Amino acid sequence: MIMNNDSMEKATFAAGCFWGVEAAFRRLKGVVSTSVGYMGGHWPNPSYLDVCARVTGHAEVVQVEYDPTIISYPQLLETFWKIHDPTSFNRQGPDRGEQYRSVIFYHNPDQEKIARESKVKLDNSGHYEKDIVTEIKPASDYYLAEDYHQQYFEKKPRK
Repeated sequence: MIMNNDSMEKATFAAGCFWGVEAAFRRLKGVVSTSVGYMGGHWPNPSYLDVCARVTGHAEVVQVEYDPTIISYPQLLETFWKIHDPTSFNRQGPDRGEQYRSVIFYHNPDQEKIARESKVKLDNSGHYEKDIVTEIKPASDYYLAEDYHQQYFEKKPRK
């Protein structure tokens, strides 16, 4: 089957360590590809060590290419909200630092509108005792992470 890449869309999420976030999105029907990298900072071409040193301002992100005829952006957001704690500022579980912050990076005005509505709806749902701290920002330069981070759990299965 030949896929027309022109019909694919892109979504970018930061929700803690990118290894687990990528694994969650890779399982979804309609997700064509994923990659992990860095976005939202001020340092060109950061390495993992730069990002971990907390000098770049980047978040660890997963960039998702998906087929909107199979999975919708709101469905991707449902997964995003479920796989992390959006009330936790600059941390997820034991991971601490700005690179682990919760961010939805939107690629067009429709994604921004849907993301903001989704956040308000969840914040008002009473599901969380604390306010949601997830940022919603325009996508910026995306820097692909080092190869050993790509599909990490497929390369190093958990025992």
